[in-house]
Amino acid sequence: MADTVSEIKDAKLATVKMAALTTETKNNALEAMAEAIKVHRAEILAANAEDVAEAEGKIPSEILKRLRLNEDKVSDMVESILGVRNLKDPVGETMDGTVLDDGLTLYQIRCPIGLIGVIFEARPEVVPQIMSLCLKSGNAIAFKGGSEAKRSNRVLFDILREAVSSAGVPPEAFVLMETREDISEILKMDEYIDLLIPRGSYGFVKYIQSNTHIPVLGHSAGVCHVYVDSDADLLKAFDVVLDSKIQYPAACNAAEKLLVNEKIAPYFLPRMMDLFVQNGVEARIEKGLEKYLVGFDVKFADEEDWFAEYDDLVIAVKTVKDVNEAISFINSHGSHHTETIVTENKETQKEFVRWVDSADVFINASTRFADGFRFGKGAEVGISTNRIHARGPMGMEGLMIYKYVLCGNGHVVKDYAGKNAKKYKHLHTDSKYGE
Repeated sequence: MADTVSEIKDAKLATVKMAALTTETKNNALEAMAEAIKVHRAEILAANAEDVAEAEGKIPSEILKRLRLNEDKVSDMVESILGVRNLKDPVGETMDGTVLDDGLTLYQIRCPIGLIGVIFEARPEVVPQIMSLCLKSGNAIAFKGGSEAKRSNRVLFDILREAVSSAGVPPEAFVLMETREDISEILKMDEYIDLLIPRGSYGFVKYIQSNTHIPVLGHSAGVCHVYVDSDADLLKAFDVVLDSKIQYPAACNAAEKLLVNEKIAPYFLPRMMDLFVQNGVEARIEKGLEKYLVGFDVKFADEEDWFAEYDDLVIAVKTVKDVNEAISFINSHGSHHTETIVTENKETQKEFVRWVDSADVFINASTRFADGFRFGKGAEVGISTNRIHARGPMGMEGLMIYKYVLCGNGHVVKDYAGKNAKKYKHLHTDSKYGE
């Protein structure tokens, strides 16, 4: 435990060095990371295979899916790192400029948060994703991965830390904690860790949020909805609903509820149910809908189903009379993560976007698009349903804060106070700090 505390303190000290890294150094380090993944691909997959073999039969199937790596997932790691390398360096970017008076200009500029703590369950790809984003944004990072992925996490971490070190990045800025006791320890370290990002189940995230004084950024559940409106293009609707549910059912952005306008239910639901059956999806329907589903082996939803996050091939289905009822149901039963409307009616689209209180609100598109990589952020730190700092799929902007830089020429406040005080101009300027 003493070693963990010491490593965290060293990482905190390294935040100053990380914030001062040049864009060239960071990009070279990211290229080295991507190359290291390629070179050590077989080693990574072998370590993961050991983790999977040990975990089989001991953890739920949806978590085992997240744990398992394959050639495509490793290739995605490389692509993700290179995507971050191609992003603009946010450190030092001027967000706003204000001329207070002649020769006195205030700049708001982006800067790293500092030391980021990431606690995650069976997701080994989190290591390269978040390490690359923290590197590009000038942050240090302390990882605590789940024990079920201990070999995968360790091999990835060691490979990547050696790669960044070879490119001139301080290796002490990256810490991997591995024991169960480390979780309790990290939650106490509000003096050193500036932000915690938990990645895992609802219960896991809630535990983290309830047991630390460190600011926590994350989402506690992924109860996502698809609403099929009476003005929907039904071919689009079938595709969007199915993709939202089956493309990766264990993901937090997979649809868990299907709301259907009652006007189209008689002819939409039978075909949708047929597609669910063909793809192994269990639909739990509200009572009364069975009249549209003659010949299907139906299962009725209970009250808990309207709030449940299944992370599996299960979906709860109900009808609503209009978009307003759909919005009300989503806002009262969802987790404010991701919601989709399928409709060709522009006014209905606008109503849905205006009134749905979620981080992501989509039109005629699968909920599965709610992802940092798909949003063009290079990779994803996590998804936040918070209403402060960052919301939705977070890339580097979720790892940044800002500082104010005031550039004067011997200016003093006494000249702007009292009876004959000078007046502030408070004029916006497009000039950038450092130019």
